[in-house]
Amino acid sequence: MEFIQTVISLGPSIMMPIIFFLLALLFGVTLGKAFKAGMLVGIGFTGIGLVIGMLLESLGPATIAMVKKFGLNLTAVDAGWPVGATIGWATPIVPFVVFGGLGINLIMLCFNLTKTVNIDIFNYWHFLLTGGVVYAISHNVMIGTAAALVHFLIILIIADKTAVKIQQEYDLKGISFAHATSAAFVPVGIAVNWVIEQIPGLRSIEANPDMIMKKFGVMGEPLTLGTILGLGLGFLAGWDTKDTVMLAVKIAAVMVLLPSMINVLVEGLVTVRDAAEASLKKRFPHREFYIGLDTALLIGDPAVLATGLLMIPAALILALLLPGNKVLPFVDLSALAFLIPMVAPYCRRNMLRIFLAGVVILIIVLYAGTYCASYYTEAAHIANVSMPKGVNSTEIVNMVGGHATPIGWILIILTKIFG
Repeated sequence: MEFIQTVISLGPSIMMPIIFFLLALLFGVTLGKAFKAGMLVGIGFTGIGLVIGMLLESLGPATIAMVKKFGLNLTAVDAGWPVGATIGWATPIVPFVVFGGLGINLIMLCFNLTKTVNIDIFNYWHFLLTGGVVYAISHNVMIGTAAALVHFLIILIIADKTAVKIQQEYDLKGISFAHATSAAFVPVGIAVNWVIEQIPGLRSIEANPDMIMKKFGVMGEPLTLGTILGLGLGFLAGWDTKDTVMLAVKIAAVMVLLPSMINVLVEGLVTVRDAAEASLKKRFPHREFYIGLDTALLIGDPAVLATGLLMIPAALILALLLPGNKVLPFVDLSALAFLIPMVAPYCRRNMLRIFLAGVVILIIVLYAGTYCASYYTEAAHIANVSMPKGVNSTEIVNMVGGHATPIGWILIILTKIFG
C-alpha cells in the first residue's frame, strides 16, 4: 500500500518518463533514443501541467468572484478534483482496485478483448473514487472494489470504441483514452449531436475553430478567442479593467502554449508508439494496440478549451435554476473542460454542439453530485480527508470525478438499493 502511494505521489511528470523509457527499451529502442523519448514525454507532461496550472490559478479567483456575484447559497460545496483524487487514493480498496485493474487489462489483452494498454495509472483515482463512495455506503471492501472494477471495465471498452474516431480528429495515431470522467460522457455527445441533426437551421450552424479562422482570419484565431473569453469572464466576475485584461492575456497564453506542450509530448510518444507497433506486429501480426493516456492531451484543442470556459457561467446559472440541486460549483469550475474532450469529435468539433452537450453533462453532474454528496462526504471522512480551507459546509463533492458520471452514479444507486 505504501509503495503504491509512493509511486502515485510522484505524479505523471515523473511516472510517465520512467514508464515510457522502460517501454521504449522493452520494444527495442536504443538507450539514447529511449532516454530522449521518455524525457520528451516528461517535459511534455510538465509543460502541460504548468500551462493548465496557470489556467486554473488564473480562473480560480474569477470563479470565486462569480460564485459570490451570483449569490448562490447551496449546501454541498464542490471541493475540486484534487480532493477527489486524495479520497480515491486513500480508500481501503486501493490495492485491490489497482492490481485488479492491471490484471483485468492484461487478461483482456491476452484474449484479444481490448486493444488498450492503459498506462494512465494516476487517473485510476476516478474509478477509486466511485469505489470509495460505494464503500462508504456499503462498508464492504469487496463491494467497493467490484464497483470500481466494473467502472474500469466499462471505460476500457469505451476507450476501444472511441479510439479510431479520436485518433482521426486529433491526429494521435495509436492512442486511446480510458479516462473515467471524459469517456463516460461520450454517449451524451452522440445523443445531443443526433438531436441537433434533426433540427433544421440549428444543424446548419458551423462553429468549429477551423471554420471560424477561415471566416474571420486573425479574429478567429485561438489567441483572439482566448482573449475574448478572458474579457467576458473578467466582466462576469466584476473585476476592474486591469485584472480583466490580465486574465484575458493569461487565457490567450494558454490557448497558444498548450498545443505546443502537447506537440512536445507527442514527439516522445511517436518514438515509443512506432517501436511498439513494429515489435508487436512481429509477435501478433493481426493485432492492433493502443496506448491509454490522460485526456490532458486533448484539452489543448481550441474547440475543447474555449467551450470549457463557456461552461463556467453555464454551470453557475444551472446550479441556480435547477430544482432540487444542492451542489455549489466552486473549485472544479476551472476544470470543466475535462468533461468534454472525448465528446468533441462526436459533435464535429462544433463549439455550439459541444456547448449544448456540455449543458446536458452539467445537469447530470449537478444532480449526480446532489445525490452523492452525503456519501462522498462520508468517503472523505473514511479517507481522513478534511474539509478544504475556505469551505464552510457540512457536505462536499466534486464535479470532475468518476462518481459524478452516469456510470458512477448508477453504480452508487444500485449499491444504495441492494447493498
